[in-house]
Amino acid sequence: MSIDYTDDKKKSGDANDEILLTTSFLREDDGEGSLRPQTLTEYIGQEKAKKNLAIFIEGAKRRNEPLDHVLLHGPPGLGKTTLAAIIANEMGVTLRKTSGPAIEKPKDLAALLTNLNENDILFIDEIHRMNRSIEEILYPAMEDKQIDIIIGQGPAATSICLELKSFTLVGATTRSGQLSSPLRDRFGIDLKLELYTPEELKVIVERSARLLGIPTEPEGAAEIASRSRGTPRIANRLLRRVRDFAEVVGEGIITRAAADDALTQLEIDRTGLDAIDRRLLTSIIKNYGGGPVGLETIAATINEEPVTLEDVYEPYLMQQGFLTRTPRGRCVTRLAYEHLGLSFTGPEQLTF
Repeated sequence: MSIDYTDDKKKSGDANDEILLTTSFLREDDGEGSLRPQTLTEYIGQEKAKKNLAIFIEGAKRRNEPLDHVLLHGPPGLGKTTLAAIIANEMGVTLRKTSGPAIEKPKDLAALLTNLNENDILFIDEIHRMNRSIEEILYPAMEDKQIDIIIGQGPAATSICLELKSFTLVGATTRSGQLSSPLRDRFGIDLKLELYTPEELKVIVERSARLLGIPTEPEGAAEIASRSRGTPRIANRLLRRVRDFAEVVGEGIITRAAADDALTQLEIDRTGLDAIDRRLLTSIIKNYGGGPVGLETIAATINEEPVTLEDVYEPYLMQQGFLTRTPRGRCVTRLAYEHLGLSFTGPEQLTF
C-alpha cells in the first residue's frame, strides 16, 4: 500500500507526535510506574511465557539481531505493557509506545516507523482496534522493512520504496480473535497471558507493599490477593485502597482483619465479586429466571456497556463457575444461586 505524503506532513517535535507516540509510560499508568518490574527476574507469574521469552531474547542477543515481532494477548491488567517494557530493557533498546486507536491515518503509522532507530521496539496497545487500511502498511514493514510512499500529486506523482531500520513490533490485545489473519500470522512470537493464582498475587501484593512502604502482614496480603480476580492491576489498586482504610480507621498495618473490613466496605466479597458482578447475576435470576438471556438485554437491564460486561466481568464469572454462555444466551449456574443465598430455580443441566 502506498502512502500520500503531499498533505499534513509531520514535523519533528510537533504536538501531534507527542500525543501519538511516547517513550514513557502512558498517563493512566503513572500511578503504577513505581511498581512495575524492570526485568524478567523481577516479573512474577506467567512462568511458561516468561521462560520461553527469556530464550527468545537470549537467542536474538547472541545473534546480534532484533527480537522477532511479539504478540501479547490476554485479559486486561495482566501485565502486557509491563512485559513490553521488560523486553526493551532486556534487549537494551528504546521502547516507543502508542495505541491502535491513536493511529488514525496511514501516514501516522508511516511517521512512527520512519522515526524508529535501529532495533527499537514499537509497542502498539489495543492493536486489534487499528484500521484495516493501516494494517496493510505493517505487512511489508514487518516482513521486508519497507514502506511505499507517494510524492507529489496527479500525473507528476511518483511512488518510492523507503527502507526502514530493523525494529521489533510488540502488539498487545485483549481480543486476539479480532486481529486479521494476515497480521496475526506475521508475529513470530505469540504469548498468551493467563490469570494469576492467589499465591502469585500474594507475592505481588507483598512486593508492592514493600515498594510503597506499607506495613503488611502475610495474612493481609493473602486476603487482598484472594479477592483480586487473578489480576495484578486489581491487586495493586485494592492494596492502595486497603492502605487508606488501615491508616484512617485502623492502626496503619494491613492485617487480615483490616483487609477484610476494608474490602467489605468496598463491596468486594471473598470470591472477588463486586457490586456489578452481583447485580449482573441477580438481574438474570430475578428478571429472566436464571437465563438464557442475551448480552444486550443484560447490559440494558443493569445500565452497563455490553463490551464492558463481555471483556471485564463475564470471563471471571465463567471461570468461577457462576455463569455459562449458550447459543441462546447467558445462564446463571446453581453455584451462583448458592453464592448469592438464593433458592435454585433453574434447570438442572446448568449445575456444575
